[in-house]
Amino acid sequence: MKKLLISASVMLLSVAASAQETQWYLQDKTDNTAGISVERTYRELLKDRKPTPVVVAVIDGGIDTTHEDLRRVLWVNPKEIAGNGKDDDKNGYVDDVHGWNFIGGKDGRNVNYETAEVTRLYVQLKPKYEGKDRKTLKPDQQKEYDLYVKTKAELEKNQSQYKAQYQGIGQFYTQFSTAVANLKKVLNVTKLDTLTLRKAADTLTNASLKRPVLGILQILGQQGAADTDVIMSELEKANEQLKARAEYNYNPEFDGRSVVGDNPNDMNQRDYGNADIAGSRPDHGTHVAGIIGADRTNNLGVKGVSDAVQIMGVRAVPDGDERDKDVANAIRYAVDNGAQIINMSFGKDYSPQRSVVEDAERYALSKGVLMVHAAGNDGKDIDTAANYPAPRFIDGSAIPNVITVGASALPNTSDLVASFSNYGKQNVDVFAPGKDIYSTVPGSKYENNSGTSMASPVVAGVAAVLKSYFPKLTYADIKRIIMQSATPYSTKVTRPESTDMVAFNTLSKTGGIVNLYDAVKMALAEEAASGKAK
Repeated sequence: MKKLLISASVMLLSVAASAQETQWYLQDKTDNTAGISVERTYRELLKDRKPTPVVVAVIDGGIDTTHEDLRRVLWVNPKEIAGNGKDDDKNGYVDDVHGWNFIGGKDGRNVNYETAEVTRLYVQLKPKYEGKDRKTLKPDQQKEYDLYVKTKAELEKNQSQYKAQYQGIGQFYTQFSTAVANLKKVLNVTKLDTLTLRKAADTLTNASLKRPVLGILQILGQQGAADTDVIMSELEKANEQLKARAEYNYNPEFDGRSVVGDNPNDMNQRDYGNADIAGSRPDHGTHVAGIIGADRTNNLGVKGVSDAVQIMGVRAVPDGDERDKDVANAIRYAVDNGAQIINMSFGKDYSPQRSVVEDAERYALSKGVLMVHAAGNDGKDIDTAANYPAPRFIDGSAIPNVITVGASALPNTSDLVASFSNYGKQNVDVFAPGKDIYSTVPGSKYENNSGTSMASPVVAGVAAVLKSYFPKLTYADIKRIIMQSATPYSTKVTRPESTDMVAFNTLSKTGGIVNLYDAVKMALAEEAASGKAK
């Protein structure tokens, strides 16, 4: 589940003042900014080299396959004939031309909303332990009883929190939209921007009209928004997200899985889903895909980090917590169909079938596939707090083909670490730009989004560049180069979810931010040294 990146304050939304419709993260690193030097890399280091296409799987909530900046870079299954209703390549999946959807039914319907894992655990444990006294239980039952108590408390807390926030933002939305509509009518305008509002504030003499003008101006200033349309859009998004939390994610009565038609408890089942890799809400996955490989040749919209990528869509992440079964099957599908890199911009706090996911990760490891995973958006230290898929196996050993990524921001100041990002000196490998990231969204549109979900595909894009221009590199080589070439920062930053000031280099294993220029430079040097050795 992607955590809401909105505050629980009066506004209940976040429109970053620094957000610009530019790809700042592609720019060079300087004394003041922490870009990853993408354009410089192509201009100076790769101009005379020819890349080999690399397949990158995006396990996510869906990708808009019609987007103007993604159409050309989508993976196409060479052995599948589109739309003929047959499994031409005999891989078990009918018409999987661009990937597969593990949260859809054979009748074409799709899972949009799902419960959180804590909700599913509560529903599973409630019949066994509701009304029971822990003292009367056997020792092996007491541990499960404790989990029941924990999940019940967490569920009730979330239900209360999100219902209150949903109600609050609904009320604010009604008040704000009414005020905006009235002012547009009075001022005879179709848009309320800061210039129009300032003129009105200077000329209006009626106090009852001037008051809402000043109030809206203040809100625009606080949110860094140019006009009320931006605020309205963010309010609508926040309202939709809070509705999902209140009515679906933490609702024990809700069942979003039934449309799939599988047995969700059968971890060995793989023959389910459909070929619709977009689904009905492909916002998140489309944004992620654009960061990795949006068409760099069409002079439209944005540029992906990689210029020789084929994006395979694997839909397994609903609005709610992804199921371990689906994640495991998504990894296996990606590996079996030629993905060399897998981006995983999702995560959760509980993983009841963790071993199934780990078996799939070991399978990916055996095939030499690199997996890049978002560290999460809870502002917590995942050296001590649970976050799944975990960067370590159940036995505590590190998963060698996984890179775990935290989110950084543009300025080399106390705000260098994104305030929401998880961190961990042992379990977060590297940071990458993840705040105010401008990329593709459905309908051939573009917008800024923030999250470690955006930082992970930056690293996946870097990995794809290394693999495409240096095809002999193994997953281990790529991971090592990315980590060793990361730019270390000792900048004093505000540790997420606290007021403590710490050095940025204490928040991850490398203490740095990924940099494509330095990574390619290192790969070139190693290639040259290898050639001389021969």
